[in-house]
Amino acid sequence: MIRTPLTRTFSLAAPVVGAPMAGVAGGALARAVSLGGGLGMIGIGNAATTDFVAEQAAIPAADGLPFGIGLMAWALAERPDLLDAAIAAGPALVSVSFGDAAPAAARLHDAGIAVAAQVNTADDVRRAQAAGVDLLVAQGTEAGGHTGHRATLPLLQEVLTLADRPVLAAGGIATGAGMAAALAAGAAGVWIGTPLLACPEGLNSPAARARVCAATGEDTVLTRAFDVAQRLAWPERWPGRAVANAFSREWHGREAELAADAEAARRVQEARRTGDLSAAPLYAGESVGLVTAERPAADVVRDMAAGAERALRAACDLLT
Repeated sequence: MIRTPLTRTFSLAAPVVGAPMAGVAGGALARAVSLGGGLGMIGIGNAATTDFVAEQAAIPAADGLPFGIGLMAWALAERPDLLDAAIAAGPALVSVSFGDAAPAAARLHDAGIAVAAQVNTADDVRRAQAAGVDLLVAQGTEAGGHTGHRATLPLLQEVLTLADRPVLAAGGIATGAGMAAALAAGAAGVWIGTPLLACPEGLNSPAARARVCAATGEDTVLTRAFDVAQRLAWPERWPGRAVANAFSREWHGREAELAADAEAARRVQEARRTGDLSAAPLYAGESVGLVTAERPAADVVRDMAAGAERALRAACDLLT
């Protein structure tokens, strides 16, 4: 068994955290990741209701499993009720990313809840540490969903030189060998999203899971087109990595025009409502080509942990 500061802090069998992917990572997926020995997270979008937070958190909590909740810092200014709901749910960890974590971190610590923050630059690291977060997540641009522009390995190495607390690696990690590489570099664990996109416990549709299984690593695009079309207040520095579709091929790089096109906006909003993947965003990272079939999330976590242990033992043979 692999032991790290992450596994010791949260009493985990595997140094794996399931990324809090809004629209995918609900209570059932969080429960499954935790059953596999990791820490399952529930993703809360800016339009979520407080009832949704409570209902989803109750799923892993009913089995006495540890779980976490992911919030978006930029959304909390207008939705402080989401922070209230997260605290009331009693998670082991809350991540506050994509903005200033400091205001939320103070309240979470007062409630005895550990705090994580995704970081995409060296300045992010400094701000997160000043805010008192307990866990840094070095998220590379290979990650699915909203992310920065730095590659995972260079960013991870820089974060590790700056950090005085545990660091997780995120972005492009989908196998036990990839997990072992992050651990060997000094990470306390991995934060995975794309490997869980085809798990039946997710909130996404069967069609979305099938599209993930059919996609290759070359099929993703890092774009703001979907955010602009939906008139979302995502800060510009965090575009989203998604599987390319007809809409992104038409509008990526033309966001200024898109902002003034009401019909294009209506098209994406309607596509999201109906599940039309030719225009709706399907966020996934560059490791999506390694996801080829639907698998229970607990199996994904267990297999990654076992593969990482084998890879780390094999790596010892490189030493003379």
